[in-house]
Amino acid sequence: MSRPAIGMHRRGWRPSPVRHGGRVTVSHRYPVPAARCRAEHTIDRSRFICTIERAASSDTAQNFIREMKTEFADATHNCWAFVVGPPGSTSRVGLSDDGEPHGTAGRPMLTVLLHSGVGELAAVVTRYYGGVKLGTGGLARAYTATVQAALTTMTRGERVEYGEFTLVLNYTHISTVQHLMPALEAAVVGETYGADVQYRVRAPLEQMEALRRALNDATSGQAIVIDDPAARP
Repeated sequence: MSRPAIGMHRRGWRPSPVRHGGRVTVSHRYPVPAARCRAEHTIDRSRFICTIERAASSDTAQNFIREMKTEFADATHNCWAFVVGPPGSTSRVGLSDDGEPHGTAGRPMLTVLLHSGVGELAAVVTRYYGGVKLGTGGLARAYTATVQAALTTMTRGERVEYGEFTLVLNYTHISTVQHLMPALEAAVVGETYGADVQYRVRAPLEQMEALRRALNDATSGQAIVIDDPAARP
């Protein structure tokens, strides 16, 4: 079956459409947070702390938010926003002002996440009120700046969606096929030897078309690719 990877695999994911200038495309590879990060600064005596975590699902995001609320249970506010899916995708998002004036915290935070170029991320901004009112504009700028500050410290990884197929070829083509696979990020994950050679091949979905063409050219059209419907995204 197809599956994403970034150090670990997650089942049940399907690529989400992302809109680029009116054109909808499907993203199989994109940046994600590699580890939790945190940034803090003080604005007019109020202490703002932003923590960012990878959120591969809405449940993961909500669990992270609950964890932050527990860690900072004495804070004045724990505002949050999350984006599940590719960068800029709005199909699965969430936000909360957590008691701040409507639209001054969660919405600015979500806007920063959607324009960050990173997918699958959740942010919680914890505020300890310092006695000076910032006003609605000041609050929006403070929450925006705090998330931006955390993003600058964030280490990025990459999420890749993989697929698999069975490749049948002659023994004479083994060396040629094995030589071309690394350049297309493909790997043999299973093999059977009989009258011919059968490889179970795993590769990023975005490389599949190029890989099929390369295999066809390298074997003069003699390689046979057998698709497994269960492995399609």
